[in-house]
Amino acid sequence: MWKVVRKVFQKIHLYAGLTAGLVVIAVCLSGTIYVYNTEIREWSDKDRYVVKPGSERVPLDHLKTQLESSLEGEVTSVQIYGSEDRSVIFSLKRTEEELPINYYVDPYTGDILASNKDKTTAETWMGYMFSLHRWLLLDQVKEPILSSMSNMELGRLINGIATMLFLIGVLTGIVIWFPQKINGWRQGLKIKWSGNWKRINHDLHNTLAFYSLVFLFIMSVTGPFWSFQWYKEGWQKTWDTFQAPKSEPKAEIEAPKLPTADFSLDEVFSKTQAQLSYPGNVRISIPPYADEPISVSKSRTGFWARAGADQLSFEQSRLELVEAKLFADLSFRQQIGRSVKSLHTGEIFGQATKFVWFLACLVATSLPITGTLIWWNRRTKKKQKRSRRMNLSQKPVLETSVS
Repeated sequence: MWKVVRKVFQKIHLYAGLTAGLVVIAVCLSGTIYVYNTEIREWSDKDRYVVKPGSERVPLDHLKTQLESSLEGEVTSVQIYGSEDRSVIFSLKRTEEELPINYYVDPYTGDILASNKDKTTAETWMGYMFSLHRWLLLDQVKEPILSSMSNMELGRLINGIATMLFLIGVLTGIVIWFPQKINGWRQGLKIKWSGNWKRINHDLHNTLAFYSLVFLFIMSVTGPFWSFQWYKEGWQKTWDTFQAPKSEPKAEIEAPKLPTADFSLDEVFSKTQAQLSYPGNVRISIPPYADEPISVSKSRTGFWARAGADQLSFEQSRLELVEAKLFADLSFRQQIGRSVKSLHTGEIFGQATKFVWFLACLVATSLPITGTLIWWNRRTKKKQKRSRRMNLSQKPVLETSVS
């Protein structure tokens, strides 16, 4: 019975792998590189991210006023890093521009170091990696491939199907891996480097996949979240984070809204640090109107930094804390649901898990290659056996005469 079940799973595993193989290689290779997207960009473009610490920092309010005056726009948000040698990022919206532009400012001198208006080589390269990972670069194709959907939607669809086939490959793979006899466990846990290349290739596929199993499962089970709306809603409902879309209220004549109050960014930052005292990066979002709260998010930094930002809301006129949404206050289910991105990218526990995900993603990239070689070697072996049998059956029988 086990042999029959195993053979069925082998067939499913084989066809899922062969069907999605090329897409999986592209998605996993780009994902391997994109794991360190932030680090690559910050290392390559140090001049905009890293500054020389001075004796005293220029107040955020002064930097904001200076930036708005010189660039003739309105600051919509500010990002303050926890490290002393980091620039401050101001997002500024100008009337003639559709979206805000990020400006990197030296917090000790007030100098504008750069903006994201002009893409650097690293940003462009990582943008292509992201496009390959999410849409298979189809968003870069100008001419529509199908009339029924955009190229981006097509890339997302192919990616999602391939990811789900990879998930099937992971689940069927663990069934195939289990040896029929206890003595076979040893063989599945190590690579026989003294064997021929076919044996080494087989062991690389089996053994590396086994050790990476948990991480491969997490990557593949979270991946379709960005490909299918039904999958996204299913994930959110499973982990108790689903929020039904709000119905549009009837149009009413609203009183004219007042512009944002003149509050102190430095005071908001100080209150945030007092409320959330752990090391981390702070982002302050400035609302467009006076009746809307100031939104602040803080995320942890460090080698073992846990993912999940804390959210604070302050009333504008008196800067009183009106709401605190702490990640730790969520239930375990909700924490998993809100961590879908960090689970997928490996940021769930900072640099420690990012490195593990990087290695697992390398393994994932290799699996379609080693798996295809295993299939091809077996196919060739069967052909050779069939050919030998045919040759034997076609040999003439020599008659012996008795004298």
